[in-house]
Order: sequence, then structure tokens, then C-alpha cells
Amino acid sequence: MTKFIRVALVLAACLLALAGCKEEKAAQDIAPKDMNAQTLGHYCQMNLLEHPGPKAQVHLEGMPAPLFFSQVRDAIAYVRAPEQIAPILAIYVNDMGAPGATWDKPGDGNWIAADRAFFVVGSVREGGMGAPETVPFASAEKAEAFARAEGGHIVKLSAITDDMVLTPVETGPRPDPDDKDYLDRLDTLSHSHGG
Repeated sequence: MTKFIRVALVLAACLLALAGCKEEKAAQDIAPKDMNAQTLGHYCQMNLLEHPGPKAQVHLEGMPAPLFFSQVRDAIAYVRAPEQIAPILAIYVNDMGAPGATWDKPGDGNWIAADRAFFVVGSVREGGMGAPETVPFASAEKAEAFARAEGGHIVKLSAITDDMVLTPVETGPRPDPDDKDYLDRLDTLSHSHGG
């Protein structure tokens, strides 16, 4: 083998190694991130630590930080919504059966992949934004214990139907349509907007 061919082969090997290093550096970190005082919910833009119930995070391709959600239900709805902006690389949820996890403080470091979780749907518990929650557990036994205590039934992520997460939720009583004050405010509103 001539000296020129050996040098060319060494140079090609170095270029391949360098390309491999660049690919490793370019790989996106999709490990779960813990919440802090600056962590805001994607939809509500409120501090997540101020809201009870389990949380979720969705890692999107090309995004340096995950999108956090005040409720697990909201993250699942986001994944199914048409406004999703990039391919999803990972979805994590709080394991509500982890040691120390409570409804008021769902925990740090207890993130589990959503596709491995057992979800309790239809319980009496409401999430951080006051809507029915989809409560995640790493253990089927802990999910069953929660369902016995709080109601609901257990499903895997793939069995959660759109109506479980996309259906609008009423968060307060509807006004009485015969209430004079309500009708006056409605009339004022419609006139102030050119109605």
C-alpha cells in the first residue's frame, strides 16, 4: 500500500470519527427534567409548583427544554391536538405511587415514561387546573389501590380515548339565564362590541 493511500485512509477514518462525535454532541437530551420555581405550564403559563396533582412533560424534536403541563390530561390532549409543532421524542408523567408523592407535592425525580404508566381515569380527583385528572402510576397495584379509594378505572396510554382528554370541562356553575344582573352584563358586553 502506498504512502498516499495510507494517509488518505487515515484521513478518512479521522473524518468519520469526527462526524460521529458531532452526531453524539447533536443528540438531544430527552431525560426528564425536574420542576422549579420558574417552571411554567404550557397552556396556563402559571408556576407548576403552585398547583396540586400530577404533572407531565413533553420533549419535542429540536426544542432545548420540554413543554410542561399542569395536568397529565392536558399533555395527552396536546399530543393528540393538530397544533403540535414538532415530532415528540418523549413524554414523562409523575408516578403518583412513588415514595413521598402526594397530591399537593407530586414529587421530584419520580418521572416515568407515559407509555409505561398505568392511568386511573374517572376518579373524583381534579388536577392542577380543576379538570378531571388522568392519574399515572408506575405500578398496577398502586393504581388499583388509588382507584378503590378515589374511584375510576385503570387504562394504559394507548387505551385513553380522545373524549377522556379533549372534552371541554365546566369549571364553575353556569349563570341563570333569567338572572337580571347576568342579562344586564351580557347586554352591556354585546353593545360595547358593536352588537
